[in-house]
Amino acid sequence: MKEVDARGRSCPEPVIMTKRALKEDEEIDVLVDNRASLENVQRYGRAMGKHVSASEEGTGWRIAIRK
Repeated sequence: MKEVDARGRSCPEPVIMTKRALKEDEEIDVLVDNRASLENVQRYGRAMGKHVSASEEGTGWRIAIRK
C-alpha cells in the first residue's frame, strides 16, 4: 500500500497526486491538512468506485482509499 503525503499542498494538487498513486496501487492512504483537500480527495476516490474513509491525524487527516 502506498502513502501519499499531500500536506501543505492546495487543490487540485492533492487530487492529481491521488490519481497518479491509484494508477500504481489500488489501495492508498492520502495525508492532507486542509478541509478542501479532504473533501476533494474523498469525492475523487468515491467517483472512482473506491471505498473511502477518513480519520483525523495530528493537524490533518488520513484518507484511506480501498478497493
